[in-house]
Amino acid sequence: MPVGKCNIHTHPQDFHGVFQTVVDNARLPPCRSGVALVRVETSGRLYRFAGALEGLLAAPDAEAFERAWETADVDRLAWEALGGARRADSETLEPALDQVDRRLLAMLERCRAFPDPHVVTFRVPELERWQHAAAAALVGARWCIAGLRTVIADTGAPLGRRYFAFLALAERHPEGAWPLFERYLLTPGAHHAFVAAAVEAARYYPGHADVLARLFERIRGDQLLRRFLGPKILESLYVLSEDCSLPLFEELLVTGHTDPDVDRCEVTRALVVVRRATGRVAPSSKFADGDEAAVLRTLDEAERRFEATRDRIVPVVVI
Repeated sequence: MPVGKCNIHTHPQDFHGVFQTVVDNARLPPCRSGVALVRVETSGRLYRFAGALEGLLAAPDAEAFERAWETADVDRLAWEALGGARRADSETLEPALDQVDRRLLAMLERCRAFPDPHVVTFRVPELERWQHAAAAALVGARWCIAGLRTVIADTGAPLGRRYFAFLALAERHPEGAWPLFERYLLTPGAHHAFVAAAVEAARYYPGHADVLARLFERIRGDQLLRRFLGPKILESLYVLSEDCSLPLFEELLVTGHTDPDVDRCEVTRALVVVRRATGRVAPSSKFADGDEAAVLRTLDEAERRFEATRDRIVPVVVI
């Protein structure tokens, strides 16, 4: 089946205009682990999202559509549902994803018919992003890693769909996928969204910190790229914790950018890494001498934050 035509299920499920918001546990296999529970919760979110889309489809005009959109809190429903559906072991989510995907396609056709500039300018692009995310998740549920790789390699597929397939591959980080991620890290001018996902995927492939360190050196003079990719690169280097990255962090103690947001502050990240590697709090451009107690508190809080988010991959908006 051609990749671009995978939206229509070969065995369509019966669909009802009113969805259950409570999952019928009697029809579900017993949850033997936390992973199974997450799949059940994600399936419920997908069906609730599909139910909200059905309500939008029933709107007679653009004004009613906007009211229904705000009332249903569709933005939150969409990303909560679709974010969980990208993960591994999503085969059981295929029926729910199929419902969401078909309703998003119908919703796009409906919205493009509204002569309302707000709907066309803001709602249609968001619906397109959701549809690409749903289609990529559906491919992952049906054909697993091989399906995601096929979408990524299809240069004729919409960029958004290829990105969400790439993001799903990064979140699953299977063995053998490193050469694909490395290709984006080594290619100057590669699309920034794909590079960002590859940077975050790199933390799951030990032994390649040098590739990330070289990427940081390459982009550090471009302030926009550095602000976007820099925190992601340093976060992955923190997780990998390889000796080859220590000289970069020691340099950033003085030359790094500072930021009130601990996740974006290069100097704070460098201080935590150097302390972990050497056991000492190094001098830096961020903290004055003689304020050691405050520095220790700050670094302890930062390290707790870094540890809590070390397994996180953050999507970006692809326009």
